[in-house]
Amino acid sequence: MNQMAEAAEGARSELPACRLRRVIEYVQENLQRDLRLAELSALVHMSPYHFARLFKQSTGVPPHRFLVRRRIDAARVLLAAQTAPIAEIAQLVGFRTPSHFTTTFRRVTGMTPSAYRGEAGAASVGGTSVAATVDAFDVIRGAVIGEARGQTIGRRVDG
Repeated sequence: MNQMAEAAEGARSELPACRLRRVIEYVQENLQRDLRLAELSALVHMSPYHFARLFKQSTGVPPHRFLVRRRIDAARVLLAAQTAPIAEIAQLVGFRTPSHFTTTFRRVTGMTPSAYRGEAGAASVGGTSVAATVDAFDVIRGAVIGEARGQTIGRRVDG
């Protein structure tokens, strides 16, 4: 009976807030890199399986889905803020190929990157400097870090 209670308690456990924040910040700072589950789990000194389970309990999504969503969020900001080629934006946010980026972007947002850019009105903005690109990443990074600090760690319900 005691083992069942411990198992039930373990199923509800979550990643401690400081470790979750560390992983979220690391992901945001390294979006352009190929991030592996083993790398993220080592960051918080856990086995990959245990980390993945606790991460999902804490955020409501598995680590890979979280990473993909962050990459798409960063791409949205860059698409709206500049006229850089979509292939370049794909690389900046960590996709290996523009086609994989386009497929994933469409799956997550329901539209292609080109259509999103057109809807955001970025095509008429003109050239954007590298400083604006850095500013866009800083905005994303600040929002993610602020979200992690201000968030009550628990299951998120955001579809």
